[in-house]
Amino acid sequence: MAESFAFEIAAKVLEKLGSAAYERICVAWGVREEFEKLNLTLAAIRAVVLDAEQQQARSQELSLWLQRFKDACYDVEDLIDEFEIQEWRRQVLEQGSTGRKVRHFFSGSNPLAFRFRMGYKIKKANERLNEIAAEKARFHLTEKHETNVIHRERETYSFVKTSSVIGRDEAKQHLVNFLMDPTDGEDIPVLPIVGIGGIGKTTLAQLVFNEESVKSHFELRIWVCVTEDFDIKQLMIKIIKSATGMNCKDMNKEGLHKVLQDCLNGKRFLMVLDDVWNEDKKKWSELKDLLCGGAQGSRIIVTTRSRKVATVTGTTPQYDLEHLSYENCLSLFLKLAFKEGEEKHDNLVRIGEGIVQKCKGVALAVKTLGSLLCSTRIQHDWELVRDCELWKLKQEENDILPALKLSYDHLPWYLKQCFAFCSVFPKDFEFDHLFLVSLWMANGFLQSPYENEEPEDIGNRYIQELLSRSFFQQVEDNFFPFIFKMHDLVHDVALSVAQNEVNSCNHYSTGNVRHLWFDLSKQDASQLPNNLGCLRSLLLLDEEGKADSESLIAAVISRSKHLRVLDLANCSLEQLPNNIRYLKQLRYLNLAYNGNIKRLPNSICNLQSLQTLYLDGCRGIEELPKDIRYLISLRELWVTTKQTRLHEKGISCLTSLRTLIFSECENLEKLFEDIQNLTALRELYINNCHNLVSLPQGLKYLTTLENLAIVNCENLDLTMEELELERKEDGSLRKLAIGGVPKLESLPQWILLGSAKTLQHLCIGELENLSTLPTWFQHLTSLQILEIDDCPKLLFLPEGMQHLTALKRFMIERCPKLSKRCIEETGEDWPKIAHILDFYCDETDDK
Repeated sequence: MAESFAFEIAAKVLEKLGSAAYERICVAWGVREEFEKLNLTLAAIRAVVLDAEQQQARSQELSLWLQRFKDACYDVEDLIDEFEIQEWRRQVLEQGSTGRKVRHFFSGSNPLAFRFRMGYKIKKANERLNEIAAEKARFHLTEKHETNVIHRERETYSFVKTSSVIGRDEAKQHLVNFLMDPTDGEDIPVLPIVGIGGIGKTTLAQLVFNEESVKSHFELRIWVCVTEDFDIKQLMIKIIKSATGMNCKDMNKEGLHKVLQDCLNGKRFLMVLDDVWNEDKKKWSELKDLLCGGAQGSRIIVTTRSRKVATVTGTTPQYDLEHLSYENCLSLFLKLAFKEGEEKHDNLVRIGEGIVQKCKGVALAVKTLGSLLCSTRIQHDWELVRDCELWKLKQEENDILPALKLSYDHLPWYLKQCFAFCSVFPKDFEFDHLFLVSLWMANGFLQSPYENEEPEDIGNRYIQELLSRSFFQQVEDNFFPFIFKMHDLVHDVALSVAQNEVNSCNHYSTGNVRHLWFDLSKQDASQLPNNLGCLRSLLLLDEEGKADSESLIAAVISRSKHLRVLDLANCSLEQLPNNIRYLKQLRYLNLAYNGNIKRLPNSICNLQSLQTLYLDGCRGIEELPKDIRYLISLRELWVTTKQTRLHEKGISCLTSLRTLIFSECENLEKLFEDIQNLTALRELYINNCHNLVSLPQGLKYLTTLENLAIVNCENLDLTMEELELERKEDGSLRKLAIGGVPKLESLPQWILLGSAKTLQHLCIGELENLSTLPTWFQHLTSLQILEIDDCPKLLFLPEGMQHLTALKRFMIERCPKLSKRCIEETGEDWPKIAHILDFYCDETDDK
């Protein structure tokens, strides 16, 4: 099931060759003609790549051809990046035009030598691509364009053997209650059942469909397994056949419509639309309009893997099907693995318990492995299944991995590589959105049809898409950050498609490894792959300090010139290897929680491609590098430092910054005053900076700021009169969190940064002296979420809260006096918040 990703990588390179940066390169270096040849050849090969990817399983030669094309695309991308880096270096030279010092900083940047060297590389790249293009004729490939219609018919039916279904009584009753509910609107009620492939959505629908009370309640029951392209004519034919047994495949749409109306007219019907993939609202509305002839009480159930489908189809909240409990899974497994009445050997049952654990509550996985073992009682065979990665086991078409792979096949091409990349992390790894988006961005996976869309927004949109399609599962929706993970079986799918690209803790690639996770506490350094020349991402762990990390990292760097990602968090480092300056394509560097590092080499500022730098938890750092202003591509910076003051003309010169976080800066008393220079800054977080006494006035000019959090800064004074000057309502703030600031007695209006009309989420906590909420609360017309926690002196809610009609969720915890006034129906402040649908107030005693 391994994927080549050649289509995605070629698309990324072609996008670069059509960018504004490419135009500047052509003008500056006179390479337009050579690059035009590359562009044309790349586009011609890519046109047949989809066909090649579909046929490669049948031809080893074709698979190798795709691999060569993919490797060539990566090399062209490296070429373009080298030109971009040279352009950034030129910009830095112009910034520091006072001369010799800056030029020395970039010694070796001879433009003539660079032009000659790059001209030779482009020539070689063209020759290589021409050879690959010439070879494609041997395979008789046809041009294909990206389409998300996967031509694999999966036919389901309404019958289910009730006795074989375990652990779905509660879910069944929920659906039966929906079907029997006498209340009706004008529209036919539609209930979507949502969950990952194999979890049991179809089985649950079958169970309800065949329930005796359901049979007697509905005059007509219709079961349709929906075609993946959601063809309306085909759906009409299937509905009519299920309802009447008639085969109408030769009729036109007009004739079908008439038969369908006669079929449904005046009848109370139940329709199950199983396995729906269509996310097009217009197509769904067209089908729904055809079903309007039924009687009151008609119902539709939709099963789908996609939350977006549920949103499009549902008239009632979707039903998220839970995983089966471990006990139910074990019961199902034993039922399938042993014949009825057969003695269950204790040693096999013990092994079976381990096998069931790896299924993580997915019924089809239990059925796949139980059925696999029903024909063998050899202990070694059972142990092999228990200890082997699921994706390495042989599977039939309707088993769990092919079922889940179908979800992957439906992904748009731009999401496939992002999803597959996640397999580099171990199972049960918890992602946060900033971390993963930064890694995707560093690897160039983020692409948008919109010219000026920010990469961070593209990445967050990708995460939401993968969540919607059940590839990710939400763990926590904190103010910051958003936490999610992959189900183990989904992780198996990711590994199966990424196996040629990824080396992780439980898989070793035999090809040119691009992304590597290596845990030195579990693996010996001698196990590092030899083929690191193509490495793009290295995530190294050494929490126990077992290895000589500095020399090991230096050795890896010397063999991995094209690294985009270097994650050395928790590696017990004391210093960073000097040769890091040679990683000119490095975009992501994570040094978090290396508490023994005292100083970073100034050569780190030679990394003009760097977009993300994590220094949080590096409590030993005495001072940030003096030339940090030269990191002109930096978009995200996390800082922990021992400094009391930050250098002027340091961080404030990083005008590409979107996210800035100060964490555990114990000695820091003030931020830099020229913060207003960060005109693109969207997120600012300040936490555990206990000696911080004030914020810079320039903060009020950050009109692009969307998220602001100030937490656990015990000496901070936020009552700054100079910031209370009148300002326009031109702010962009959406999220604001204030907590652990004991000097604060009331919230100052300046903290809104002119964003009364845009603020959506406000979190207030651990403010021991806060006694009142300001009257300007009533002007927060966009506020959707309000959280107040541990403000013991807070007495009442301000007037005008009832005007906050957008407020959907309000939570009060550990505020005894306020809680008492907000008791439902009887509290004095209840009328102010009675309109809020989701209100929670703890029952803290007033002491």
